[in-house]
Amino acid sequence: MRSLLLFICLLPLLPVWAQDTGNTDEEEQKRLVYFTDKNGSPFSLSEPLEYLSPKALQRRKRQNISLVSRDLPVNPAYVSGLKAAGVTVWYTSRWFNAAVVQCSEEELQQLEELPFVKSTRTLNRLSTAGMFLQQEGQSIKAVSVAAAAYLPTPEADDYGLAYHQADMLGADQLHLDGYSGAGMTIAVFDAGFPAVDNLPAFAHLFENNQLKGSFDFVQKQANALVADAHGTAVLSTMAAYAPGTMIGTAYGANYLLLRTEDAASEHNIEEINWLLAAEYADSAGADVINSSLGYTLFDAPSQSYTYQDMDGNTSLVTRAADLAAATGMLVVISAGNEGNKNWRFVSAPADADSVLTVGAVDSLGVKATFSSFGPTADGRIKPDVVALGQGAYFILPNGTLAKGNGTSFAGPIMAGFAASLWQANPFKTNLEVIEMLRNSGSNTENPDNNIGYGIPGYSRTVTAVPGLATGEALYITNPVSREPVILYLGQAWLKQQVEVQVLDATGKQVYRQSIMQAQAEQPLQLEPQTMRSGLYLCRIRSGHKVATLRFVKL
Repeated sequence: MRSLLLFICLLPLLPVWAQDTGNTDEEEQKRLVYFTDKNGSPFSLSEPLEYLSPKALQRRKRQNISLVSRDLPVNPAYVSGLKAAGVTVWYTSRWFNAAVVQCSEEELQQLEELPFVKSTRTLNRLSTAGMFLQQEGQSIKAVSVAAAAYLPTPEADDYGLAYHQADMLGADQLHLDGYSGAGMTIAVFDAGFPAVDNLPAFAHLFENNQLKGSFDFVQKQANALVADAHGTAVLSTMAAYAPGTMIGTAYGANYLLLRTEDAASEHNIEEINWLLAAEYADSAGADVINSSLGYTLFDAPSQSYTYQDMDGNTSLVTRAADLAAATGMLVVISAGNEGNKNWRFVSAPADADSVLTVGAVDSLGVKATFSSFGPTADGRIKPDVVALGQGAYFILPNGTLAKGNGTSFAGPIMAGFAASLWQANPFKTNLEVIEMLRNSGSNTENPDNNIGYGIPGYSRTVTAVPGLATGEALYITNPVSREPVILYLGQAWLKQQVEVQVLDATGKQVYRQSIMQAQAEQPLQLEPQTMRSGLYLCRIRSGHKVATLRFVKL
């Protein structure tokens, strides 16, 4: 199957590149060489700043994730040994303890005899310089557009035709509450990002230093703002800030743009590109990965997968996705567009057990016929949640607003929403964010393999935050009329004094109360005396724990 999970039904089409039959040169191909161990490495768990950024370490610390030997780089001596054997080393992988090399069959046999080589696998794809390569000496530049460091909070009209895909989740309300993904970093894995540096919709990424880096793992070059336009379209659903035309679900977030996919062909090397990009994202301190890519069938002679391989443990890219999640990153994966085809089921890495798999619905919330079904081969419900993917809006490299179909759009729309929601709940772990999204879904009482837990909603998330079993729960009555506002606080919130504020829609405080642990015997009745009809925010703070609940006074 094609790994770009979209198709376009209206307005200008994305460019279609000629199909590449794949380079199967038997003399030199790319291979994955696994090492036996990391013994004798100069790197250590006690000096992590040598291979991880401070932000990567902070993400682990915040989620109580310890460093393990998997985090260590491969032993440089082993890499030197490969080079001494006369082969080209392209990349190394910390998590797989392996290297990607280019060599002939004869050279591969010699490598397999080395004492530090555990096993090898042929990836069947060379990197081919050609039409996608940017000219030597060109650099990434920002479009010359005046963009203030402060982006005004968008109003409903600012979302343009893309309003519904944000409003369906409540992303617009998240933005009104001050959460646009600011401070979060989203790594986008795709087939290229041409024209991002020339479109006004992305000018704020450059003006405000929100574009934190890019890399092309297909061509092994720093600039990923080239190649297939799929990534530009995907990025716009999250990052665009073009009032009156389109507002993305996480326009305030930071971004890493990473090209892992060669859109012209399908080979196992792209799974390894995905792995390498995930390690890059981890090291750079990304919080969220969005990948609108899926893998099942490959061009010969690469090894294809069967449905039985969609078990959460078999494919290279699925294993990579779970390892990425193990570092504390929230991994958001499009389910696939095979629902009305022979394959039918989710693709890899959407079968991973620690990722958020996103299916597609139409504007009425009905499952899109093309959206891939669950379950996984081992019986788990997939997708986890759904978002608008039929008739979604995005921006093309020529600046035109387009409309199209695909879980490629549902995934990033959800990823941006999740990043903004995580900004509002910074002490949640990545897996707790997934549970929050599931538990706020429209189908949470009866999840199935069509739409999973349904469409998450910000209003449902802030009205009742899951966590009764762990004492993390919060609940507030909504709506209220003449009766008091009832606030329930789980025991985890009452380990120290709690401050409760009620704010009106303008941000003006209308009520404040301090709550001691002794008051936790029963739900609390808040009786703001000046509360008129309208929307209110109830902010709760207990030490470092902060949450905001919304309710309406009728």
